[in-house]
Amino acid sequence: METLTAFITSINDVVWGVPMLVAILGTGLFLQLRLGFMPIAKIGAGFAMVWRGRKAAPGSVGEITPYAALMTALAATVGVGNIAGVATAIAVGGPGALFWMWMTALVGMATKYAEVLLAVHYRETDDHGEQVGGPMYAIKNGLGRHWRWLGGAFALFGGLAGFGIGNMVQANSIAGALQASFGIDPWLSGVVMAVITGFVLLGGVKRIGAVAEKLVPFMCVGYIVASLTVLGIYADQIPAAFSLIFTSAFSPVAATGGFAGAAVMMAVRYGVARGIFSNEAGLGTAGIAQAAGQTSNAVESGLVGMMGTFIDTILVCTMTGLVLIVTGVWSSGLKGAALSAAGFSAAFPGFGGEFLAIALVVFAFTTILGWAYYGEKCWEYLVGSAVMEKPYRLLWTLFVLVGAVTQLEFVWLVSDTLNAFMAVPNLVSLVLLSPVIVKLTQEYWAGQALRLKLARA
Repeated sequence: METLTAFITSINDVVWGVPMLVAILGTGLFLQLRLGFMPIAKIGAGFAMVWRGRKAAPGSVGEITPYAALMTALAATVGVGNIAGVATAIAVGGPGALFWMWMTALVGMATKYAEVLLAVHYRETDDHGEQVGGPMYAIKNGLGRHWRWLGGAFALFGGLAGFGIGNMVQANSIAGALQASFGIDPWLSGVVMAVITGFVLLGGVKRIGAVAEKLVPFMCVGYIVASLTVLGIYADQIPAAFSLIFTSAFSPVAATGGFAGAAVMMAVRYGVARGIFSNEAGLGTAGIAQAAGQTSNAVESGLVGMMGTFIDTILVCTMTGLVLIVTGVWSSGLKGAALSAAGFSAAFPGFGGEFLAIALVVFAFTTILGWAYYGEKCWEYLVGSAVMEKPYRLLWTLFVLVGAVTQLEFVWLVSDTLNAFMAVPNLVSLVLLSPVIVKLTQEYWAGQALRLKLARA
């Protein structure tokens, strides 16, 4: 087992090394340039589209509202990475890592926009009459039959990775947090999670979307409000925190307290890696959820989808990072969720750690639901919905229980490696189909300008 672990670790070091990070960031920058930085310029329009997306437009096709589709995608992305991932990035790379997470998000907005646009533009109707899409369908229908093997590779990697990073790892995080903070036995946590998960999955994407559109805004707003309260308590430290973030993004950070010190490259590496892990821009997963959204225009779906990256990283991750820096715990030597708990405990003695545990539980559970849908659509692409639907949902529910009571270091390692393998087919399709992305985008905004001109005439 040690030999196998060492072998997988060596692969993981390669696939999540500098070349992969450059490929993901490079693809995002390439798309930003090709789109004339439209995703950044249209952030306001994106938020307006999210608000309008609470109700489906007349003549739109899909299973859930665009808003519910975004919440389903956010359910999968806003998770442990926003709490433990940010904390680890800062604990190892220093406060400058947060700056590079921001840069990853701004570049990643173009990637997420393109992923969702292609997913909706090339989506299909499955055996149940539901709309399905994602990188595998974009590859098959956009690049042609000679590339279908690449779409199959994405679906296989995604279908396998989901059981690890989207299921067992999340369930294990929930069980660990509940045991540490409230003394709840992991078996009890696992059983309760499995029952709730099974109930939600029985309703398919419509029930997942209904749960997500209620739970995700609640958890995001609640977490941001709590973080802003901490920032209010430490308001005098905010200017120094931003100064430290920008300074250490480009200068080495000396050892202090329990912090071992970090070179600039460490800030870049961990900021980019944890940013990608958190918002999943480049993995292609968001398009799977957004393809189920009721829409008549792929560009509008892309605008809604790209806001997931903004909300996940620019808003939620920033809150975590600032809490750690203004409270001073970032240099304590702690890492992961323990470091985030220390930050909230510093501001709220007696219950800050418990609040963080509850936040982690909600974040991780929504990730289980979001990834359940991703994985199901990956396996549906490979073997058909009639064969996989019920067995898959039963197996997914069972793995929630297994994950809650099992040590998962090896599972995390394997699924993290498969995540990187997912990115490769997606990035290839984004580059090769970039002319389609640009064409559809230009046609949409030209049409918008014409309608505005006619309205003023």
